[in-house]
Amino acid sequence: MSVEHDTETEFTIDADWNDMYVGGEWRSSSDRETIEVENPATREVVSEVPAATDDDVDDAYAAAVDAQEEWRNDLPQERGEIIEEVQRLIEDNHEELTELLAIESGSARPKASREFTSTGEMMRDVVTYPFRMTGDHSQSKIAHKENIVKREPIGVVTVISPWNFPFQLSLRAVAPAIALGNSVVLKPATETPISGGLLIARLFEEAGLPDGVLNVVTGHGSEIGDHVASHPDLSAVAFTGSTHVGQRVAKNAAEQLALPAMELGGNNPHVVLDDADLEQAVDAGIFGSFMHQGQICISINRHLVHGSLYDDYVERFVQRAAELPVGDPLDNETIVGPIISESERDTILEYVEQSVEDGATLELGGTADGLFVEPTVLSDMRNDMAAACNEHFGPVAPIIPFETDEAAIELANATKYGLAASVHSTDISRARTVADEIEAGMVHINDQPINNEPHVPFGGTKASGMGRYNGEWIIDEFTEPKWTSIQHEPRTYSF
Repeated sequence: MSVEHDTETEFTIDADWNDMYVGGEWRSSSDRETIEVENPATREVVSEVPAATDDDVDDAYAAAVDAQEEWRNDLPQERGEIIEEVQRLIEDNHEELTELLAIESGSARPKASREFTSTGEMMRDVVTYPFRMTGDHSQSKIAHKENIVKREPIGVVTVISPWNFPFQLSLRAVAPAIALGNSVVLKPATETPISGGLLIARLFEEAGLPDGVLNVVTGHGSEIGDHVASHPDLSAVAFTGSTHVGQRVAKNAAEQLALPAMELGGNNPHVVLDDADLEQAVDAGIFGSFMHQGQICISINRHLVHGSLYDDYVERFVQRAAELPVGDPLDNETIVGPIISESERDTILEYVEQSVEDGATLELGGTADGLFVEPTVLSDMRNDMAAACNEHFGPVAPIIPFETDEAAIELANATKYGLAASVHSTDISRARTVADEIEAGMVHINDQPINNEPHVPFGGTKASGMGRYNGEWIIDEFTEPKWTSIQHEPRTYSF
């Protein structure tokens, strides 16, 4: 059943989101089960979305396959113009989208603004992608032969996106895939099906994207996730989420010989050497720990601080953390908003409790009011304590002492993850030496790990994933090379 939308409210939280987008049509949820969408700050149900079935998933892939045959042959400027128009719509509806993100995902204004800023920077770069599918021309070892290598769209890209940065982390895969001539099946997180999926479908529909190039199926990952990730029509899977789930998604994709692009969990160290600027290191540590309540794959999970600075660092850090406003993301003063769900909150508090039982000192926080977890600081921490060795994904700052650069490197690397890290020192050469030894896909000197730029590779090593996003790296992920040779004069064969 096709649904018409009220154009005056189509991008607001109050719009009708009670349908999914398949083959250019909005499918009503009237004959399906629905999923309630809650405001994590108030626990109010703000909308309901359809719970897709396996049949819906099959229809989405069928539409994507049909649409991609024509879309791949559209002129590059036409594909770029669609991306450009989506970016204009985002800018024109900034306030509505910010409110939607705050209500659905618990994003305080600093986080929402950063999410939209990063998305805008990425989209402006993606506009150029259709003209960056460059190939190669080379000589041959065979006389009078010409070798041509060109890049072609990979086909149907599956995007499975998370709830923490739902808008940005969906679009960072959806937009490049579409710009490069692919079609997309997008499965947003169950907690954020609007900002991570249906909103994006409306933006592309409004921008004039042909029917079927983008399809959005909302539903429980436990019910349709395996079918989405193992569908025979997919060519690549872009997944952002936990390592445990990512391993299952990658296995399903590999069985279809589809390329998995995985950005998974992290346990990111913030290393403060003995010659660091203490104030700068604390400022960076506060931002890197408490932006979006620590619910970021690249947020600081562990503060590794040299013993000579340790007490001062803890004292200043606690003072700064205690001043952070906690509250409803719709309040412009709020910095720390709600945790996304009860289960996530309970896990965070359990890690804190276990660490205190094992000898850590609770300097600040450690409790919650509803889904609002207080900014929490733990001193006297060890690397093997629960809040340090696990990806706590909350507003928690475990602070661990060390005595030598070698010890800091060993602590930083004593984890299965390798996503991001930061190193503070007034000696850049020394900081580079430490950074080079840290096993992570991204390391930032005299900063904190929450960084993303559209022209540099984003991704991790070890259990933090495979593949890279952004620029030439995502172009490689979503296209495939094709070698064509031309024999210009008759060739002599051996028989």
